[in-house]
Amino acid sequence: MPLLILTAACTSQNKPPMEEHRYTNDLIHETSPYLLQHAHNPVDWKPWGEKALDQSKKENKLIIISIGYAACHWCHVMEHESFEDPKVAEIMNSNYINIKVDREERPDIDQVYMSAVQLMTGSGGWPLNVITLPDGRPVWGGTYFPKGNWVDALQQISDLYKKQPQKLIEYAEKLEQGIKAVDIVEVNTEELSFEKDFITSAVKKWSKQFDYKKGGTKRVPKFMMPNNYQFLLRYAHQTQDNELIEYVTNTLTKISYGGIYDHIGGGFSRYSTDDKWHVPHFEKMLYDNAQLVSLYSDAYLVSKDPWYKSVVYETLDFVSRELTNQEGAFYSSLDADSTTDTGELEEGAFYVWKKEELKTLLGDDFILFSEYYNINDYGLWEKGNYVLIRKESSTEFCKKYEVTNQSLIKKIESWKKTLLAHREKRSQPRLDDKTLTSWNALMLKGYLDAYRVFGEKEFLNAAIKNATFIKNNQLKPDSSLFHNYKNGKSTINGYLEDYATVIEAFILLYQNTLNHEWLDLSKDLTAYTITHFFDNKKEVFYFTSDKDPQLITRTVESSDNVIPASNSIMAKNLFLLSHYYDVAEYKKISQQMLHNIKPQIESYPSGYSNWLDLMVNFVFNFYEIVIVGNELQNKLQNLNKVYIPNKLLAGSTSDSERTLLKNRFSKGETLIYVCVNNSCKYPVQEVKKAIHLLD
Repeated sequence: MPLLILTAACTSQNKPPMEEHRYTNDLIHETSPYLLQHAHNPVDWKPWGEKALDQSKKENKLIIISIGYAACHWCHVMEHESFEDPKVAEIMNSNYINIKVDREERPDIDQVYMSAVQLMTGSGGWPLNVITLPDGRPVWGGTYFPKGNWVDALQQISDLYKKQPQKLIEYAEKLEQGIKAVDIVEVNTEELSFEKDFITSAVKKWSKQFDYKKGGTKRVPKFMMPNNYQFLLRYAHQTQDNELIEYVTNTLTKISYGGIYDHIGGGFSRYSTDDKWHVPHFEKMLYDNAQLVSLYSDAYLVSKDPWYKSVVYETLDFVSRELTNQEGAFYSSLDADSTTDTGELEEGAFYVWKKEELKTLLGDDFILFSEYYNINDYGLWEKGNYVLIRKESSTEFCKKYEVTNQSLIKKIESWKKTLLAHREKRSQPRLDDKTLTSWNALMLKGYLDAYRVFGEKEFLNAAIKNATFIKNNQLKPDSSLFHNYKNGKSTINGYLEDYATVIEAFILLYQNTLNHEWLDLSKDLTAYTITHFFDNKKEVFYFTSDKDPQLITRTVESSDNVIPASNSIMAKNLFLLSHYYDVAEYKKISQQMLHNIKPQIESYPSGYSNWLDLMVNFVFNFYEIVIVGNELQNKLQNLNKVYIPNKLLAGSTSDSERTLLKNRFSKGETLIYVCVNNSCKYPVQEVKKAIHLLD
């Protein structure tokens, strides 16, 4: 096989619009911003589909499958170097059928070929470039390739296929078996048991990776991994592990002080290229910001740190301003690259600052500003550009520079207003304006968690508007979902991630509004998911529906990554719904799924944090808190001011036959019931008394 050359990937590159194009390919008919970016390459790109696959078989040509996304920097570097070059395009067009895939639109395709590349090379990333046989089975691949290496590989593999096709076929057969084995989840036949010691041991093993000084883990680059810290915060709180709480809050503080957080416009970039969270890859992804809003909201409940509240409010301001359409749907991402004053494309150009520029804009305030945001060697990036970064809390800063907290707050507000107005005049990062159901559900959950903690009605309004958008546009009459939405049109059959996240969000919407419509929709979606995604023998959910066209293999997403695995979210949903509807089968499936994953948790705890979060539900007391009566909303809001991660909420203002509400209404009173393990304490009327009934 040819030598594999591979480097890593990820942000994006704008190109100035052109009125006339020398080349146009089949991607011109697509709606994905990423695919449209390649519609005028000389490469004869085709979208994934039967037409392209049939053509490869008919012409007996190898296929190039190139996968990326709109905010991917190295995807566009490779586009500029190779895919815009007519000579490279000639080699590709003559010898291959060329297919472009937006990984965000088609995560199912991405999963299959990412597994292949990881098996072949030991690592993966985007752009993901794979060469396959005419039937789609991979024979070679990698991530970013410099033009010379790309051309050499294309010619070598094309020659090999013409002269010795059997070699590639034999390799493809072996690789196919490896790909099918990657996602196998074995049924755990040992006796089902979840224990505190198991979780304690997992956290202890995991803690060896902790960076106690700078936060996060001892590695570069540093990813934020919100579900990791959501679990660790919850576990530390329930076990009263102050050292672990301090590690989590220090991590969240360091992240939000760093340049990975946009101190002027709010919101987070994708990951940090250094160990102090200073210089990010500047793309802003909806899914990161959604989960971080949830995380910082809960962290505020635990710490009462007002800075965390500011982070939540500023991030939601950013989402509302830049990632929300008039229908209440959320866009996918903002690019990292934008045009400088000299007309060149540079990563982070929209977000960075020159010292002289800041002096001009801020005048006499520049000195204090430069101390607060480190316009010095600590905050310097490259080419005279500064990425704003904080070192200390506002309280420490006020003491050090002898300014009052109120005075500093006013100055920060003024600085941000001035710099944001100036920044808006710059060339804007490119927007990926497609709407993904799963990511929207994560953002819906973020708004709901923020509302739960801070009680802002506008957060709830945004959540209800988005949930209504999903219900009206992405949910079909048979309880199936679409995955994608763009220009008024819903497309692509939903994946497990869509069902799992929407069910999770709708359950949470019920818990915040106690409107049973959302809970019933979540149950309908669950029934559909079990029918069309569930493997009864292995007791795990496939990523694709049984109604989807078959790929090389039907993948199973089981490990938690930047976004939790769709299976772990689904297992938690089943746990909650088993309580709400008294469905023993739901609980049984949830337990068995967790039991099947238990061996993997033991070997790699940080990759299964959402599963560990579910395990805590089984190991510690988990409470059903039911509020019934006219003062329901007031008591619900007061209850939500306390961090209680081991609970579900139900309620009604009238009598009801529903499982958790039956025979609990008492006219003229608002009662709070606290139940655990099918046993309820005597109802109380005061929230404080209800909280005292919890461990």
